[in-house]
Amino acid sequence: MLMTSPARQAPAALLAGRRRRRRRRAVGTAVLAALALLLIMATLLVGTTFYPVAEVIRVLAGEDVPGASFTVGQQRLPRALTGLLAGAAFGIAGSTFQTMLRNPLASPDVIGITSGASAAAVISLAVLHLSGGATTVIALVAGVATAAVIYAAARGGESTGGRLILIGIGIGAMLDAVVAFVIQRAAEWDVPVAMRWLTGSLNGARMEELWPLVLALALLGPVVAALSRDLGALELGDASATALGVRVGRTRVALILSAVALACVATATTGPIAFVAFLAGPIAQRIVGAGASLVVPSALVGACLVLAADLIGQFAFDTKFPVGVITGILGAPYLLVLLIRTNRKGASS
Repeated sequence: MLMTSPARQAPAALLAGRRRRRRRRAVGTAVLAALALLLIMATLLVGTTFYPVAEVIRVLAGEDVPGASFTVGQQRLPRALTGLLAGAAFGIAGSTFQTMLRNPLASPDVIGITSGASAAAVISLAVLHLSGGATTVIALVAGVATAAVIYAAARGGESTGGRLILIGIGIGAMLDAVVAFVIQRAAEWDVPVAMRWLTGSLNGARMEELWPLVLALALLGPVVAALSRDLGALELGDASATALGVRVGRTRVALILSAVALACVATATTGPIAFVAFLAGPIAQRIVGAGASLVVPSALVGACLVLAADLIGQFAFDTKFPVGVITGILGAPYLLVLLIRTNRKGASS
């Protein structure tokens, strides 16, 4: 009877484990993509008037269908695409920060980056009375500037990631106070516009406003994907990443700029949709498993969160709620649980 040596069993077990992980990643990603497609179709089909699938497909194919062409093509399709693209941008940005800084709290909406974009956008809308395109540019510049200030203040020492989170939370609180002050002093007719934007909403989405999001994802998404291997090395720490041949400083700056730009463009388009960037990465990791690139899964999870929350906000209650209200309700309990777990770990160490 032939016996297989342990030396031969080990590579076989290793290969089998790799195949299982690849299968899990492929299946998980495919399920997320299918779910996102179903949510897009639900957004196009469901509303005050329900349109059959055949009519929606005809509209998407460019045919002129009475009633459906306007409702589906001019109202529901921009809303669905905005939710898809904004959710994807938030998901990529959040998972990039969380992986790079090795902390689940390190998402753009928690560490104050989106607060910088929000404060600038509110000033643009309520004080300067600028248009949507100008507001997008101002929000993007302000978000990048906020990230630069936070990063510069947190540099040096051994616990850069922890300091960055604490400094970001403090700067975010100051910027939220600026937003509250501006709204309090704004003219009465400007407050509803600013408040609707601040809650995070897909209402009034238009196709022409999608181009910044499309360009940001088309240009920066591949950058983050190309650096995903180095991003995994950064998760091991700067010393380990350097030993593996990663140019830590250059890679971190490229990842930060890409993630900040994605988060700020999404924020400028829809407003700060709460907790999508915070939740997308951890959910994606649970679905596809650890050790894999989370760029595509996080983008799909972010899109699914926004689209599902928008449907819930529109049709699950007697009153319609903006998408940011629903994601805030979903994300706040997770944040509290995470803070309690982090506090317990710190106390026991």
